[in-house]
This record gives sequence, structure tokens and C-alpha cells, in this order.
Amino acid sequence: MKNLLIVAYYFPPSGGPGVQRVLKYIKYLPEYGWNPIVFTVRDADYPAIDESLLSEIPQNTTVIKSKIFEPYHFYRKLMGKSKDSPIDVNNIKKEGDKLSWKEKVIEFIRSTFFIPDARIGWFFTSKNELKQTLKQYKIDAVYSSSPPYTASLIAKNAAKILRKPWIAGFRDPWTEFIHTPKRWWLPKMIDKYLEKKVFSESDLVEVAWIGIKKDAIYKYPDLNPDKFIHIPNGFDSADYPKLQEISNDKFTLTYTGSMYGKRNPAALFDAIELLIQSNQIDLSQVHFRFIGRFGDDIHTMIQNTSFSECIEVINYLPHSKSIEMLLRSDSLLLIVDESKESEEIVPGKVYEYLGTYKPLLVIAPEQGAIADLIEETGAGLISHQSNIDKIAQNYLQLFHNWQNKIQLNSIKKDKINQYERKESARKLAELLDKLNNN
Repeated sequence: MKNLLIVAYYFPPSGGPGVQRVLKYIKYLPEYGWNPIVFTVRDADYPAIDESLLSEIPQNTTVIKSKIFEPYHFYRKLMGKSKDSPIDVNNIKKEGDKLSWKEKVIEFIRSTFFIPDARIGWFFTSKNELKQTLKQYKIDAVYSSSPPYTASLIAKNAAKILRKPWIAGFRDPWTEFIHTPKRWWLPKMIDKYLEKKVFSESDLVEVAWIGIKKDAIYKYPDLNPDKFIHIPNGFDSADYPKLQEISNDKFTLTYTGSMYGKRNPAALFDAIELLIQSNQIDLSQVHFRFIGRFGDDIHTMIQNTSFSECIEVINYLPHSKSIEMLLRSDSLLLIVDESKESEEIVPGKVYEYLGTYKPLLVIAPEQGAIADLIEETGAGLISHQSNIDKIAQNYLQLFHNWQNKIQLNSIKKDKINQYERKESARKLAELLDKLNNN
């Protein structure tokens, strides 16, 4: 059994989709000859906590937790927010949204000093524990999971010390992406230098969606495109309980995850208002369920609908309970961020949606990565954010299917099943074997 050092910030008890990719690798990699040794953080300021995920860490997995400096408690004090208030869902604004003077100061500090991200303190506070880990264990290869991109810098340092192969994993692009701050020229130059350094010095770059590779090659045309390997996110069928079939007395459309400025339900709400005005749906028969973490703007948006009594908002749930709620739904809502990258973005949760075999109502570009995935699997109906009429038509079709107890006959279970997490772990193990043998 060979040892793989995995550098990951998001790890149980952290919740959210960023945890699942690494957690499932850890679960299945030993079946393919690789023993994970996890290097993560201690007492982190995670956006979501899910203690239930701790039980999913295999008992024989070695987990090293190192110190980290988290700046967000200073942010909350400056902004007058409670210590538990979410940061991420409230600091990603829509284009044109005005910032308060405090927000402008915070954004300047964030964009100027936190390079590549707000977790850069971990790079420095982890150095001693990283050295001890590298001395204590015989490491055969290194894998990093980003964002945060600081994890890539720590892994780069480890691989250099060990002189062992390193696969840099990315769930999102690095510079100039939706979640990253707009920097002025000097910090921007430093950030891009670090980004290219990681791409250049890693032996392979593993990407969760093809757009990450396209983004990197566009920014740095001299990079070797062959070193970018696409291993999509997936679902673990072992997470899905066998539930007794029940019929909802209302057509239940469920969304799970986070929502913020650029990822919002405005287009869906406009479509529903259209259907109400034209008397095409009976509100006594519809139920909207939003589960997760939502920015203040999303809560306001929900309150301002004419059908707010039909909308149920549930705070973040443990992963297993979230899966159960998906299975108890009639249809699932997927919304892709409104941004210049929209055609390439593939949210990780779409695969967990696919694993339910429930029909999807998708609001995203009708050409691009998500559209291709929906066409491949036949998993749902898609329409662009700007096409309110089509969103309404798609919702109505799914509503009528529920009324008449008709299944969406386009769903291709064999195509969906190829996205099992175990298969992803097998692909990663193959890459590690090749690098290790070389």
C-alpha cells in the first residue's frame, strides 16, 4: 500500500459540497492501493459545519490537523455581525450592487493582502507540522484540493521537499473567477504568478470540470494541455437510503446548497408569477423547498414573492438528511451562477441530484457544460435565466407530470451511473500509479 498525502482545507467537520470530493477519495482510494494521509486544519472558520461527516472518515485514516489563522472574526467585528453569521453567501455581490464604505475597506484589504485567498495564514502556521508529517510518514505522492488555493501552495512545498509526484486538484478556477476578489495590478500580478507556478510545477492538474482547464490554457497558452486531467464530480450510491415510496400531496421542488448574489432564484420566481397570473397553476398544489445557506438578498427575494407561503426555507442540513430530502421530492432545482463563466460551470451538487433519478428543473445556459450533461443523461429540462417563458413551460411540464403520475421518460440511468464516486477514485489511483512508476 502506497501513501498519499492529501492537503485539503475543507474536511469534516466542515460541511458543504467541497468536502465530498476529498471524503470519497479517502473512502475508495485504499481499494486501489493508495492509503490517504490527510493534512488539514484545526479549529477552522468553516462556512458550514456537519458533524455527521466525521463518521464517514474510515477508521484507519491518518488525519493531521495544523494551526490556521482565520481573519473572518475581524471581518464580523468590523461589520457588526454575529460570530455565527455566514461570510461567503453575503460577500459575493451581483454586478452593479453598491458596497458600503466598510465593505469597500474590507474588499480592498482582501484583494490586496490575502493572496491567493483568506486562508494564506495556513501556509505559514502549518510549516512545522508539515515538516514533522513528512519526516514521520513515508509519502509516495501528494494531492491537493483547491479552493482554497493556499492548499496548492502547501502541497507544492511538500512535493518539493519530498521530491515526489504531485497532482494539484481544482474544483474551481483560480484567478479572475466569480468568487475571487478584483485585485489592483500588483496583487493581481502576484496572484497570477502563484497560479502559473502551481500549474507549471505540479506533475498533473486534476480538474472537476473542463472549464477549469480551458480557463488555465487561455490565461497561460504555453502550458502543456495534456497535463490537465478531467475527473468529474459524482455521487456515492451508498449515501442514498432505500426509502418507502410516498406520494407528496403537493408538487415539491427542492433546491439544496447555497445561494448568493449571482446565484439566485429570481428567474424562477418570475416564471412562477407568470403562471399564477395566467391561472395555470394552483398554489394549493405547489411547494418550494430551499435547503442550505442563503444570503440576505435571497431571503428578501423570497419574502417579496406573492407565493411566499408556498416556500419553505430550511437551514443547512447534515449531508445524509439532505440526500433524504432530495429523495422525498418530486423535482430538483439547479441554478447556475449568472456570470461570464456560466457556460462552463458544473456545480458539484448536480451529480448528487442525478443520483436520485429525479427530474431536474435546470436554469442555466442552454449551450455549455451543464446543457451537455443534461442531454447526455436525459435528467431534466433546461432553460436560460433570461427565458422566463421557457422556465415557466418547463416547470409546468414537470408539474403536469406529477399530477398525472408520469415519469420523465428521457432519464438514462446507465449514463448517470457512470458518475459514481468510486469510479472517480479509480481514475485518480491510475494517475498516481503512472506517476509513481515513472
